[in-house]
Amino acid sequence: MAEIRYVFDFTEGGREQKDLLGGKGANLAEMTRLGLPVPPGFTITTDACRWFLLNNQEPANLRVQVTAALRRLEDHLNRRLGDVHDPLLVSVRSGAVFSMPGMMDTILNVGLNDASVKGLIAISGDARFAWDSYRRLISMFGRTVLGVDPRFFTNELEAAVHAAGVQNESALDFESLQALVERYKAIIREQTGREFPQHPREQLDLAVHAVFESWNGDRAKLYRRRERIPNDLGTAVNVCTMVFGNQGEDSGTGVAFTRDPATGSAGHYGDYLPNAQGEDVVAGIRNTLTLADLAVQNHEVAEQLSLTMRRLETHYRDLCDIEFTVERGKLWMLQTRVGKRTAGAAFRIACEFLDEGLITEDEALARV
Repeated sequence: MAEIRYVFDFTEGGREQKDLLGGKGANLAEMTRLGLPVPPGFTITTDACRWFLLNNQEPANLRVQVTAALRRLEDHLNRRLGDVHDPLLVSVRSGAVFSMPGMMDTILNVGLNDASVKGLIAISGDARFAWDSYRRLISMFGRTVLGVDPRFFTNELEAAVHAAGVQNESALDFESLQALVERYKAIIREQTGREFPQHPREQLDLAVHAVFESWNGDRAKLYRRRERIPNDLGTAVNVCTMVFGNQGEDSGTGVAFTRDPATGSAGHYGDYLPNAQGEDVVAGIRNTLTLADLAVQNHEVAEQLSLTMRRLETHYRDLCDIEFTVERGKLWMLQTRVGKRTAGAAFRIACEFLDEGLITEDEALARV
């Protein structure tokens, strides 16, 4: 009997495999297939999640398959997960078959620890960035994997900002962030009775399990009930090489639509936040910029983003919702999906796509 395959590299799948790879994983594979700038990684399937939730443990051969995929990723990048000299760091993100925005868990910067943070400082030449990334991991890991109340971390961050006399956390220096790392680790110790895990593979495995378990979180179950999404689908897990939007003012993160989802009018709409990671955009801790502001800051990146969005819209023949990161002036695509829109926008988009020859009359009628 053939071994069930639970892990697929981004180079292997496509958007037609949503049931197996989840929406995010299938679309990451599709963008990779199109040659768009997607950080390399792999997807753990919805089959693995369903097994885990049914048996309260992962399938027997999942660890071996993850190890093999991780080794391929490490060899491709010539880096090792959590290496003390040049660490490979990854994000661990959920990706259900049907989009469930904000309902499921994400952990960034997996692989950082007390030793690899020094390697990240040496490679990047930026101590502030490295300590900022480490404190973010501890906070996300603490609340997502270990169940620590996020207010403990928020209160410490606000206290650090106040003590430093700055406007927000983006102005904290590396000494403040390094001290915050120690306070965050103390929170985990006090609230859970255990230390923040220092072994990179343990971090990865626990993060994957936490994403599996987030399928049955209260918010996720309520969302599925409201949206009439079946409860037995499970979620895929995407393990993706980290690209960093918090490496300075030439870096950042954003979300965008290929057309206005409220009116359907042509043009690119979205928010961008310099020197930030993905969670900052939706957290509302700083005012975001428009894509027009991004064009002023970095015309080349904005032009590449515009061309990429047009290509995705033409390929999917629909309004697309995307997430992206800019790392030291280089654009990376982290997600795309068919975007939600108002009824009025749906009518306008269908008419314009019909005029452009992207869809047929029957398809246009089905969309309004």
